[in-house]
Order: sequence, then C-alpha cells, then structure tokens
Amino acid sequence: MSETPNAASSSTKPEAIAERIRAAILEHRLAPGAKLTEAQLCEVFGVKRGPIRQALALLATDRLVDLEPNRGAFVASPSLQEVHEVFEMRRIIELAVVDKICASQGSRRLKNIGGMIARERKAFESRDFSTWIRLSGEFHTELASLTGNTVLCDCLGGLVARSTLISALYESLGRSPCSFEDHEAILAALDAGDATTAGALMSRHLESVELKMLDRPASGGTDLHEVFGMRAPQAAGR
Repeated sequence: MSETPNAASSSTKPEAIAERIRAAILEHRLAPGAKLTEAQLCEVFGVKRGPIRQALALLATDRLVDLEPNRGAFVASPSLQEVHEVFEMRRIIELAVVDKICASQGSRRLKNIGGMIARERKAFESRDFSTWIRLSGEFHTELASLTGNTVLCDCLGGLVARSTLISALYESLGRSPCSFEDHEAILAALDAGDATTAGALMSRHLESVELKMLDRPASGGTDLHEVFGMRAPQAAGR
C-alpha cells in the first residue's frame, strides 16, 4: 500500500530520517564506524542533502554519529574509557531510580514492565535479536519513567542509547549481556518494595553488563541500501 501524501511528507522530515537511522544503530543493523554516505542516504530516503545533513546533525547531538570534516559522517565508535564513564553515570542514576520507585507509588505501575520483560524473553527465544536489544534497553528507561522526573528520563535515555551503541561495538550479535533474568529479579525486588535488594541487583547487573563488553571492534563495510531496504520500524510502534 502506498503512503498518503501527508505520510510521505512526514517520513522525509529530518526528525523522521534521524529516527530511522537511530533505530538501525540501536538495533545493530548499522555497526559502529559505519560510514553514512550522504549520497546513498539521499537515494534511500528520496530526499535532497539538506534533510539528510539535518538528520545527521541531530544524531551527532546525541553522540550516536560522528561528523568529521572532509571525511563525512560515521556511526560513533565509543572508546573503552567511554564504556567506563557511561556505566559509572548509569549506576548513579539507576540506583536513584530504584530508591525513588520504592519510596513512592511507582511500584503500582510495574505490571506493564513485567509484560515488557516477557516480550524480551520471547524475542530472545525466537532469535529476534533486534527486538531483544531494543527491549533490554527499554526496561531501564521505562523504570525511570515511573519516577516522573523528565530530566532524569532524558539523561538516562541518552546513556542507554550510548550503551546500546557500545554493545554493538564490543559484543557479538545474540550475546547481549543485558539479561532478562536479571530484569525479572530486579522487578521482583521493586514489587516487594525492597530498595536494598533491588539496588544491589541493579548495581550487580550494570557491572556485569559493563564487564561483558569485549574489546572486539566490528569491521566491514555497510550497504545503506541493504540496511534500509525494508521499511524500518516507526517510533510510534514502540
């Protein structure tokens, strides 16, 4: 079925293009270091260079893309130092999330997160790794949303996105260290209102994720036509 004119117009806006590239990065369809050739992206999205450059600038602001003078745009390649810094910040923020949920009524809304973990497990068992990767990150951002603190949510959302990018660089597809079994244990402690246990489990979980990120950079070229050959999932469907 062809898109309506309004839908087609919306899908070629810089924000929509940035969202599709972001999804390809976070679902490991675009590897760290992959060159994002403007000419190919123009062909893929059916637009001129202006919207592509604006989309890449948006992604650069989120540190998912590196813009290099005279070389072009590349999917960011985080260093091992950044791994440590990102997870240091995640531990600080996510332990605060745990405390805030247990001290408030946020636990009343944990049922939806339980359903998300069930979908995460199902995606892993069916080898739908792109969905599994996305849901493993969304577990953390959805917990943060229960705090009602939008600044905290924005901060953690950026860190989780960078963590997912780092995992694409340092671990093999299908070996995501963000375990749904850990998520189930954390959720059970939160549901019981046990902040001490939930905090210890979250800290151990994040430490395990960090340690399992192996120094094995991705390699090889990327065909952007192949990556975006099929319609990427839209943000509203998540």
